[in-house]
Amino acid sequence: MSTSIVAATESLSASKSKHGVAAPGLGQIVRDYAMETPHVEWLTRLQLNEPRENIQCLPLSARLGKRVFDIVAALTMLLLLSPLLVLTWVAIRVTSPGAAIYSQTRVSLNRRSKTSKRDRRQSRSFVPEGLDRRGTGIDRRVQHSYGNPFTIYKFRTMRLDAEISGAQFTQDNDPRITPIGWFLRRTRIDELPQLWNILRGDMSLIGPRPERPEFMKQLSDEIPGYLDRLGLKPGLSGIAQILNGYDNEFEGFRRKVGYDLLYLQNCCLRNDFKILLRTVRVVITGEGAR
Repeated sequence: MSTSIVAATESLSASKSKHGVAAPGLGQIVRDYAMETPHVEWLTRLQLNEPRENIQCLPLSARLGKRVFDIVAALTMLLLLSPLLVLTWVAIRVTSPGAAIYSQTRVSLNRRSKTSKRDRRQSRSFVPEGLDRRGTGIDRRVQHSYGNPFTIYKFRTMRLDAEISGAQFTQDNDPRITPIGWFLRRTRIDELPQLWNILRGDMSLIGPRPERPEFMKQLSDEIPGYLDRLGLKPGLSGIAQILNGYDNEFEGFRRKVGYDLLYLQNCCLRNDFKILLRTVRVVITGEGAR
């Protein structure tokens, strides 16, 4: 990985520390994997005066252009891929019991200050339901709300009882995945219903992969800078998605942080087009699928 992302993340860490917000290890994350992660020389590097912390650091024209690109691309893909969407829906219903599309809660953009009053109020939504907040020992004044929860839609690739024992990451040769589910994951067809999420404004075409709230505390506690990737809307595709795939190992999550911070510092329509084209190659070849 080039030195530009290392410098950008180090500047980001210094900038946050200067303003009293701890963000340890952002540059270190990238340095740790600079030699072993795939290079991304094809990505256009932007010359920034200051490191970006979130989507608000993008010029208004860039934010509007990205949103227009999302809408046009999502509508075009829904139109062109509508026969495939129908065939997939039928294939799932025929080969396994249950609905073809399932919904799941994920975490989206976080533009709030970690110490704001609104942050403390909304953090209550992540306290387990049924517990007495006054007696849990949880200090809402310091608890992260992580980001805005939203409902994501995907084609179902697992059995109905896949999480009967609770939420868990997908593993190699996961027995919970249906026979057709392996094909849908390999070709990324299972992600296509998220085009609706893009039209709704929950997601962007390009951005960090959205994570489940059940895993946010562990990941943010163990991986420095993990929450900084929430500075942009989650994406249907992105650098981490095409280079790191569905890697759900701890080291894979750390690499994703480096890729997502790289995209944040170089987010622009030109790079969105480049990532989209490389996503097509991943869909055709099945690279990184699990």
